[in-house]
Amino acid sequence: MNYDIKDIKLAKKGALRIEWARNNMPVLELVRKRFNKEKPLKGIKLSACLHVTTETAVLMEVLATGGAKLWLCASNPLSTQDDVAASLAKDLGISVYAIKGEDTKTYYKHINAVLAVKPHITMDDGADLVSTIHQRPACAHADIMGGTEETTTGVIRLKALAKQGKLRYPIVAVNDAMTKHLFDNRYGTGQSTIDGIIRSTNKLLAGCNFVVCGYGWCGRGVAARAHGMAAKVIVVEVDPLRALEATMDGYAVMPISQAARAGDVFVTTTGDTSVIRKEHFTAMKDGAIVANSGHFNVELDIPALEKLSKKKRTIRDFTDEYTLRSGRRVYLLGEGRLINLAAAEGHPASVMDMSFANQALSAEYMAKYHRKLNNDVFGVPVDIDKEIARLKLKSLGIRIDNLTKEQEKYLSSWEIGT
Repeated sequence: MNYDIKDIKLAKKGALRIEWARNNMPVLELVRKRFNKEKPLKGIKLSACLHVTTETAVLMEVLATGGAKLWLCASNPLSTQDDVAASLAKDLGISVYAIKGEDTKTYYKHINAVLAVKPHITMDDGADLVSTIHQRPACAHADIMGGTEETTTGVIRLKALAKQGKLRYPIVAVNDAMTKHLFDNRYGTGQSTIDGIIRSTNKLLAGCNFVVCGYGWCGRGVAARAHGMAAKVIVVEVDPLRALEATMDGYAVMPISQAARAGDVFVTTTGDTSVIRKEHFTAMKDGAIVANSGHFNVELDIPALEKLSKKKRTIRDFTDEYTLRSGRRVYLLGEGRLINLAAAEGHPASVMDMSFANQALSAEYMAKYHRKLNNDVFGVPVDIDKEIARLKLKSLGIRIDNLTKEQEKYLSSWEIGT
């Protein structure tokens, strides 16, 4: 077996943490039991580029139970949990290529390692795996039957590829499942982002001006959690509907040029580039804290911040102090990478339970139906989405009503009125 990890001796600690996550992922456990009987992924080579965390480890266990042969690399240089990578390699025999803090050269070396096996299915978080594949001749990956994509940023990239007619194989957009983005993006990102900021800074959020750039589901979650900790939330948006929604939710809404002067803490959640730029850094207060919770660190113009600064030092773990030529200080968290994974542990297992159940069932769907699919980006089938919601409710001990025959008839007719 091949792997490239920090230290195999960390496996024992990783195994215990994976066990803790597994205990909080009941939906995946139910999927695992069925996979163990049916082996729907038998003989499938699956290469995954995901955050190497305890929750991902549980997903890997389920896919392996279903018969898949697995190769895993990190989808972010700072998101890897080294003890988890060690346990996956030692205890599960999975070829893992992930080291927390790896440089860009190593990051892509690891991506190339999981692609060298010529997988049948790809599983991506951010679309770097697919992007790398599409920079090579089509014949190099002729065996690929399909793939899945975990996050908003990746789905945006893949839909752009499909729109240009260049996507080489079908991909299921796991992020678009209701049981993913309504919960993972909102509650998971909201809680884990605040967790990462507090671990990095020990900052009291109550009373501070907390700027959220982007009011999609991730931004909504971050804003809600910051508001819950008594911060004064300011939302920056380019979409008039989302800006109006943020206003109706009770938040101040303003352009980033105005928010830059007012904010104490900034978080980007847009999936776009250069959201906070040179002119915004120069306008910030002394001591402003800047973090990113979008997939890539390009949301922050870090090269511009470097050029503006006369001094840089790491003052706390995951907190870099930039002293501008004006003497004011800007604190960048987690090198601008995903703060919830760079400085904290990512989303809680109980919410990733649904997201990764979508991944597992979408991989099964792709293995079964790839021949019937065009080279396009598809949503998770509605029956899978609803089944995951049903299983999650069952695991929580929650019961709901069913429609009566009379109600079903009413909803399916047009004749019955008042």
